[in-house]
Amino acid sequence: MRRLVKGVVVVLVLSAPLVWAAEEVKEYLNGINWVQPPVVTPGENGRPPSDAIVLFDGTDLSQWEGGEHWLVENGYAEAREEGIATRAGFGDCQLHLEFATPAKVEGEGQGRGNSGIYFMDRYELQVLDSWENQTYYDGQCGAIYKQHPPLVNASRGPGEWQSYDVIFTAPRFNSDGSLQSRAAITVLHNGVLVQNHFELQGATSYVDPPIYHAHSPREPIHLQFHRNPVRYRNIWIRDLMPPE
Repeated sequence: MRRLVKGVVVVLVLSAPLVWAAEEVKEYLNGINWVQPPVVTPGENGRPPSDAIVLFDGTDLSQWEGGEHWLVENGYAEAREEGIATRAGFGDCQLHLEFATPAKVEGEGQGRGNSGIYFMDRYELQVLDSWENQTYYDGQCGAIYKQHPPLVNASRGPGEWQSYDVIFTAPRFNSDGSLQSRAAITVLHNGVLVQNHFELQGATSYVDPPIYHAHSPREPIHLQFHRNPVRYRNIWIRDLMPPE
């Protein structure tokens, strides 16, 4: 085809229409017959999700051994006399709780707002008043005690309510009692990631190095009394243990 444009002859070449060949596409199938995930209703305004076990709703500590020793009032439980432990045992889990160290600052270092959350009664996530309070880093708030400091210090001030959201994976042991896989923990402190799937080296202790000893797949969660009136509220847990 010829076309005259301002005295210049332009030759236009028309190509034949393109023909796309339909290619056969095969879907990848992994061969796994998954079980349909259950429906869980998320909690609103700080409430637990529909599949959570409420361990403390602000009214009583009936689900805790030793709960009668703590003061329960105004929707919180205040640590007194001794630690308390859940009557039920847990392994893999998602735990939410809120805590407040004393508004009146007394002491320093480990003597200031000290408590702790022991998963399976032996693996401690530290609770401490770490607002402008110097101590050893693997003992401050958000630390896995004596094993790993928090990635950052996300503490609020004395007397302010704070939150922990924890994903805990229990250790596994072989039939002969030897360790198969370590415990692991992910922690958000006030919504900030402070432990990112840290693998524990064993039980936490002030005097002994970490070591694993075989134990049952479900053990209580223990809240420590360390001579400080730390307060707790809104404690709930989701059981993540696989079917036996």
